[in-house]
Amino acid sequence: MPNPILQELADFGQSVWLDFITRSMLESGKLKSLIGQGLRGMTSNPSIFNTSIGSTNEYDEQIVKLKQQGRSTFQIYDALTIRDIQEACDQFAGVYQDTARLDGYVSLEINPRLASKVGEQIEEGSRLFKNVKRPNCMIKVPSTPEGFPVVEELIANAINVNITLIFSEEQYIETVQSYFRGLQRLAEKNADLSKIHSVASVFVSRIDSTIDKQLDTMIAAEEAAGKAKLESLRGKAAVANSRIIFEKFKELFASEEFKGLFDRNANVQRVLWGSTSTKNPNYSDIKYVTELITKPTVNTIPYNTLEAFMDHGKVADAFTGNVEGSVAVVEELRRVGIDVEKVCMKLLDEGVVAFEQAFDTLMQSIEKKANQLSLTP
Repeated sequence: MPNPILQELADFGQSVWLDFITRSMLESGKLKSLIGQGLRGMTSNPSIFNTSIGSTNEYDEQIVKLKQQGRSTFQIYDALTIRDIQEACDQFAGVYQDTARLDGYVSLEINPRLASKVGEQIEEGSRLFKNVKRPNCMIKVPSTPEGFPVVEELIANAINVNITLIFSEEQYIETVQSYFRGLQRLAEKNADLSKIHSVASVFVSRIDSTIDKQLDTMIAAEEAAGKAKLESLRGKAAVANSRIIFEKFKELFASEEFKGLFDRNANVQRVLWGSTSTKNPNYSDIKYVTELITKPTVNTIPYNTLEAFMDHGKVADAFTGNVEGSVAVVEELRRVGIDVEKVCMKLLDEGVVAFEQAFDTLMQSIEKKANQLSLTP
């Protein structure tokens, strides 16, 4: 039976996806239970797989078998992750069908070590989509200068794409333009555009975490009279930035450029809110869920945050009124010396590096497990 809050949110126009995946969740029936309660999709990334594969023994038996077959460390990783994505896609197949391909997607990220290489990312994204062999798989591509031509090429080849690590409005605009170019090329092949879906993953909580630290430093050095203004800006930047990006979404998808594609049955590329767990214990544990409820969007939520929202969340449109209040927050931050755009660019660079590091750690963990477990009698 659907969880009332998840069903209410879906009826409102926002889909909940889970930002988490483990083998035990797939095999125990836990994922099927969540789907039955209204979960509509799933995302993964190198950090998630690093936790699920590297920090548990759930994959050990398969690691040993693959090692004994002569597979390399990367080939073992590839087999483990593709198997999980296939299984998750199969469990979401009903959602995919029931929502007429709007939801039911599972995202798999391209090897982050290829982030600076356009051709290699295109080749790898195409390979992954082909090997997963599921129409409800989405290939994740970072929203970097090297990633945008990859997005265009994959869309032009009828591959669903999740563009990730979007922090700034500038990145978002480039993401949408890449989507438009890919769709236009696909339309020139007389392909069925209605079968292609994409989401633009805007990262949220990391912006507040970074800016709040800067504000705390400034507050500590400020005279009493100026502290209140600075304190009033804490926890405001991330949602303000998200609201500004969502206004750009409405503008771009109401444009004449998209109208021609829409007339060819192209789908709107929904904004997806990512990085929505609350890092600051002084804030609500569902801050980046309740404050980002608007339609048509997706929120991909970590497991603990999802449980919290199912327990005490409420559905109400968070983006009422106009966008001026959000613009004012960004302008006020700039006046006190914090440039949100620069913070976003820094977070993008850090995000790319973090995924590379998580991937490297996972490779090391798999190699260590493969070698040690193979020696165990």
